[in-house]
Amino acid sequence: MKNAWIALVQFEGTLGDVEQNVERACDIVKEAAEHGADLVVFPELFSTGYHLDTIGPRIVELAEPIDGPTVRAMRQAAREAGCYVVAPIALVREVGGVPFNSAVLIDRQGNVAGSYDKVHLWALERFYFRAGANYPVFDTDFGRLGIMICYDMGFPEAARSLTLQGADLIVCPSAWCAEDMDVWEINAPARALENTVFLAACNRFGREGDDLYMPGKSMVCNPRGKKIAQLEDEAAGILYVDLKAADIDTYRVKSPYMRDRRADTYADVARW
Repeated sequence: MKNAWIALVQFEGTLGDVEQNVERACDIVKEAAEHGADLVVFPELFSTGYHLDTIGPRIVELAEPIDGPTVRAMRQAAREAGCYVVAPIALVREVGGVPFNSAVLIDRQGNVAGSYDKVHLWALERFYFRAGANYPVFDTDFGRLGIMICYDMGFPEAARSLTLQGADLIVCPSAWCAEDMDVWEINAPARALENTVFLAACNRFGREGDDLYMPGKSMVCNPRGKKIAQLEDEAAGILYVDLKAADIDTYRVKSPYMRDRRADTYADVARW
């Protein structure tokens, strides 16, 4: 891994207004790149909003293919800004198919470098989305990048799968509600520590409907599980963090969890 300057966008969108949300996001990519960002990460379902009581019945209409207008716009923004972008959207992979809750990775040249489909669906998501089944890891010019989405962060196996494939940085776009922020504060540091990786958890901000409030609190944890930066204010904003590549080697010596794994004793885990 090389040093990297990343930007987590604590995005406040307009529920169901894809065009406006994407236009705003493209402006933010430009702003973040002007501050030197190598990677700009948006939260879960940034383009549509998350409140599934509202957008769930419309999700097939709102979902787009990977060559659709949202990804095209974000590709252009990434290319013009010269940075990587993680753009989480409702992604349809076949005509008339059930969409995935996904995140698309775009490189500095504006090419689609890959995508991830959320594996662990939370609550109403299972009625509107198809679950993913793989944990891809992507090569960037600053290191290997893994992606989880929101509820995935509660499952140690997800982050461990990414780490075993060489991830140095795991990003977790989220729509994490206020009632569960105690879990947010536990999961992100724990996943970083037990895998000795950087963990960047990017949350939405705002109120959607009468019953969903997402307070943000986006954070980055280092490979020791220490929170090195967090947006404390409950407001839209951008969290800029300088990731020091040397921390990976330093903390993998101090906390050698990956070296001392006993994979030979874990055979039954997948069957339970």
